[in-house]
Amino acid sequence: MALLGFVQIPLTKVKSVRESLREKGLLKNFLKEHPYKMIQNQKIACHPLRNYLDMAYVGNITIGTPPQQFSVVFDTGSADLWVPSVYCKSKACVTHRSFNPSHSSTFRLPGKNFELKYGSGKISGFLGYDTVWIGSLRTMNQVFGLSQLETGEAFEHGVFDGLLGLGFPSLALKGTTPIFDNLKKQGQISEPVFAFYLSTKEEGSAVIFGGVDRSFYKGELKWVPLTKPNYWQIALDRITWRGQIFGCPRGCQAIVDTGTTYLLGPHAEVDKIHSLMNAVPLQEEYLVHCNARDTYPDIIFTINNVDYPVPAHAYIRKDANDILCYSTFEAMADTLTKSQTWILGDVFLKVYFTVFDRGQNRIGLARAA
Repeated sequence: MALLGFVQIPLTKVKSVRESLREKGLLKNFLKEHPYKMIQNQKIACHPLRNYLDMAYVGNITIGTPPQQFSVVFDTGSADLWVPSVYCKSKACVTHRSFNPSHSSTFRLPGKNFELKYGSGKISGFLGYDTVWIGSLRTMNQVFGLSQLETGEAFEHGVFDGLLGLGFPSLALKGTTPIFDNLKKQGQISEPVFAFYLSTKEEGSAVIFGGVDRSFYKGELKWVPLTKPNYWQIALDRITWRGQIFGCPRGCQAIVDTGTTYLLGPHAEVDKIHSLMNAVPLQEEYLVHCNARDTYPDIIFTINNVDYPVPAHAYIRKDANDILCYSTFEAMADTLTKSQTWILGDVFLKVYFTVFDRGQNRIGLARAA
């Protein structure tokens, strides 16, 4: 895959900007005031993603020598990389590309099994080590899961083969190092930061590693500190509709998750917004009049005292035939409801370019270009 905006400046005997600022004790303040601008020796890699029917954003990676290609969801809600293996006979594996260890000269087998549970299914199999490429970014001896069993309709009918987790190491399988941490350790990126631009069109979306590309957003980034560096979790002040607070009335937590399509919240609060929207239940979804996309107000998520409006055409989606319209709010599973936590999925992230800063444990938000 082609890289956009990759910058690599050769070393010289002249001190870099970073070294000079560090010696003068000015580096920390400079980075706060000028976060991730193009400075000497910085490496930024922009990797294309494809939008599949506004349900998932998928990009290609390769594993092994010679490379075997897979489409994966770049998921900030998990931290493990896995793909189907040729030893898996589940229906989900049969309908997707699978990795064959015997076809890779760089594959290593540590002899450990794994199991991962998601909201939409379960994966189990064994771990392996191999070379992984994301465009021109390479990680050597990267641990990844090879599935032998996959359950759940999301995996069976998904347009992706596997998942590439970008969460914190504390979310990863015990004793393993996530791919983003290895990218940093192996010198593939100069800053511990990545960002997402999610387009409403089929083409044009991207995940950016190592820095920020200003062409993807308008205005300035607003920084939000993480409340818990495990998930990409932040404090949410409130959620309002026409000035009325219907969600998070006393403040709550929110997880920013590229692996979740919709806006997920506690049952009572999601029921409230559906009542305000005059939404009608239909099986597991809620129907809304399509003209509401042009007449309903923005729903405002207030984060760190800054309002982030999400317009009606974003939180009400049309079906593939442009006949019916549905709410993109969804109640969370009962096991998660007690925490009063919201999940801000792709519906929110399509409106706001989002930077995930592992160096300073914060998230940056700006209106998407």
